[in-house]
Amino acid sequence: MSNTDQTTALDLPMLDPLPEATQKYFDICRDKLGMVPNVLKAHAFDVDKLNAFAALYNDLMLADSGLSKLEREMIAVVVSSINRCWYCQVAHGAAVRELSGDPALGEAMVMNYRVADLDARQREMLDFAAKVTQASAAIEEEDRVRLRTVGFSERDIWDIANVAGFFNMSNRVASATGMQPNPEYHAQAR
Repeated sequence: MSNTDQTTALDLPMLDPLPEATQKYFDICRDKLGMVPNVLKAHAFDVDKLNAFAALYNDLMLADSGLSKLEREMIAVVVSSINRCWYCQVAHGAAVRELSGDPALGEAMVMNYRVADLDARQREMLDFAAKVTQASAAIEEEDRVRLRTVGFSERDIWDIANVAGFFNMSNRVASATGMQPNPEYHAQAR
């Protein structure tokens, strides 16, 4: 798709006007991020779907957790890299660069997290997220034991699985609809 004004390859325009609460949410995004992420615009043809998506995303990625925001973004990028999701690799790769202060880490996460300079905790977390993505039915107790051994709690394991699961779903929707990343992401935190 060459039209960068279009958020997806589908003709599902945003509601116009947006409901007041949705417009306020978009205004907050614009103030904090300098843009409204295209994933939100793409959902804005149906406010109930947008609200459900945003609520789950915000809970998984921003709520209190034993996982740092950076670790959750790292999971998002690794899952998206495996799934070859253009939108999420670009958007969440930018978040990893910004949160880590390390452009090379963001690039490694997108290309091949196994070459990144990671500690044992991060490596186990990302290996688990990769297995959730590639072969979730093959996960066994020994996979969870490895996470516990490097310090993850039961709740942390739940959060790792849920972040990985959410991005597997999101990647498939983004890829199937031809969702385009906001151009601003490409230059962020470089």
